[in-house]
Amino acid sequence: MSTDRTRPAGRRDQNGPRSAPGGPRSASNGSRSAPNGPRPVPPQRSRRPQPHRPLRPHQWFAERLLAVLSGQRPVHWMLGHTIGEAYDQLAELAPSTPLRATHGSRPVLRHCRGAQPATGVVEAFASIAAGDRVRAMAFRLEQGADQRWRCAAVELGGERLTAGAPGPR
Repeated sequence: MSTDRTRPAGRRDQNGPRSAPGGPRSASNGSRSAPNGPRPVPPQRSRRPQPHRPLRPHQWFAERLLAVLSGQRPVHWMLGHTIGEAYDQLAELAPSTPLRATHGSRPVLRHCRGAQPATGVVEAFASIAAGDRVRAMAFRLEQGADQRWRCAAVELGGERLTAGAPGPR
């Protein structure tokens, strides 16, 4: 058993592991690879390197509303993220899953855009695709005194989602 605790037992070389296959060092003797040998492939770069940006409030809410209205998440997942009658509307509509999967295709958010008609208000729309079907969803967000955004209204496919009215089939 090796007494050196910096290397795994049974390792005899003094060098660390190679950084990548085909790298500048050979595994057997630490010498440089042949000039005509395999060259390391440079990492792929995207056309526009962009730093990771957090989702904007309307994009975040569109994902959440889609998850609830498609049956992927329970309606209480939106508790605390809605105001007024919006939560009651979602609670009544969620069991009918108006944005449910069709023909085995899980619905996905295609586009989401928002406009700010007044300070603390965002009106947004999204297109949702499930298989060969595309649906539209519009919603309104209002910013409270605590600076948190909450959903105040939801419309789906031109029909206002109201409590008591069944969702489109």
